[in-house]
Amino acid sequence: MAIRDAIMPEFEHEMMNTRKTLERIPDGKFGYKPHEKSFTMGRLASHIVEIPGWLGGILKQDSLDIAPAGGPAYTPPSLNTTKELLAAFDKNVETGRGVIGSTEDAEFFKPWSLLKTGKALMTMPKIAVVRSFVISHVIHHRAQLGVYLRMNNIAVPSIYGPSADEGQF
Repeated sequence: MAIRDAIMPEFEHEMMNTRKTLERIPDGKFGYKPHEKSFTMGRLASHIVEIPGWLGGILKQDSLDIAPAGGPAYTPPSLNTTKELLAAFDKNVETGRGVIGSTEDAEFFKPWSLLKTGKALMTMPKIAVVRSFVISHVIHHRAQLGVYLRMNNIAVPSIYGPSADEGQF
C-alpha cells in the first residue's frame, strides 16, 4: 500500500471532525478569549483553518522559512466570519487532499526543515511533519476550540465518541 493511501483516511476523518467543530463558532464569538495568554476564538479557528494548507509547502518543498532574512515574515490569515472560516478550510483541505494524493512514497521520507532567518528550528522526514505538524496539530487546536465552545455554552460535537451535547457519533 502506498503511504498516501494509508494516510488519506486519517486526514479525511480528522478534517471532517474539524469542520464539524468550526461550524459551531458563531460570528459574534470571534473575539472571545478565555485567558490573557490565549488566542481569541477567531484567531484560534483561523489557525486551525490554515494548517491543512501547509501540506503543499511540506510535501512539495524541502523547507519553510517563517522569517526569511531580508524578506517578510509569515503572516497568518485574518478570517472574520464563520462563512469565511469554512470556505478557507474547505479550500485548504482540498489542497491538502490533492497534495497527499499525488505524493510518491519516496517524497514522504525526504527531510523537511522549519527555518527562521535561515537557521533550522527542526528537521524531520516529511511523513513525520504531516503527522505531527498537520494532523496532530489540528487535533490539538480543535480540542482547545472544543473548550472554548463549552465555556460559551455552545454544543460540542461528538468526535471520537459521544459528547455531553450529542449522544451519538
